[in-house]
Parts: sequence; structure tokens; C-alpha cells
Amino acid sequence: MEGQFTIGPLAEASGVKVQTVRYYEQIGLMPAPHRSEGNQRLYSQPHVDRLAFIRHARDLGFSLNDVRELLELQDKPDLSCGEADQIASQHLNEIERKIMRLQALKTELARMVDQCAGGVISNCRVIEILSNHDKCVTDHKL
Repeated sequence: MEGQFTIGPLAEASGVKVQTVRYYEQIGLMPAPHRSEGNQRLYSQPHVDRLAFIRHARDLGFSLNDVRELLELQDKPDLSCGEADQIASQHLNEIERKIMRLQALKTELARMVDQCAGGVISNCRVIEILSNHDKCVTDHKL
């Protein structure tokens, strides 16, 4: 059949692993494909497009729950995009919080490395600070 893919070519076309395709089917992100008379999964272009959507959303760090919600919205093209905007905004806020935590972590690690005199472990500032969180100057807990 023209326009039909088995799972291997589908995975290759979308840049994901076969196991990932099966997992997405299992959790309901991908619709069940048509099966051949030999019970082989047969996918079509909409499957490729949906898988590309999922992969891109995951590459951007969206959770599987967010992806599920976004796919549900995509399946209802006449709805307002307000809910999609809200999902993306919440994700952006979370990314910004993570960046702030990572900046604090970077600051603390740079300070530890700068304070290390390169002597012996008994005088090592890195070991000393790691042994006592009170010696940290930033709140870098992740």
C-alpha cells in the first residue's frame, strides 16, 4: 500500500526508536495503527506527523501529560488556543525557575573551585563545603 509504513521506517522517518513508538501507543499518545492481514502494524502519514509533534514537544521539555493535552487540543482545531498558550507559559515559567536554580548551582560550584588551594584533602575547600551545606552562600538545592 502506498503511504503505509511499518514500525521501523516510521521510527526512522520520525527520528525515534521503535520502542518509543510502541510506548507512545501503549500510553495512548499514538493511535493504534491499522494491521495487515499478517498482523503487522501499518502506519500512515498522520502517524508520522503526530510522532514528529510528540518528539518536538519532548525535545522542548514538555512533560508527557502536557504533550497529551496539547495533542488533544490539536485534535480540536476550532478551539481557542488559550489553553495551549497556558500550557506553554507554565512550561516556560518552570524552565525559568530551573535556570535560576542552575545559575545558583553554577555560582556555588565556581566559588568552591576558586577557593580550593590545590593542597591536600584535609585542607580542601571543596570537600569542606560539600561536608557542610551551611558553608554555601547560595540556596542551590535542586
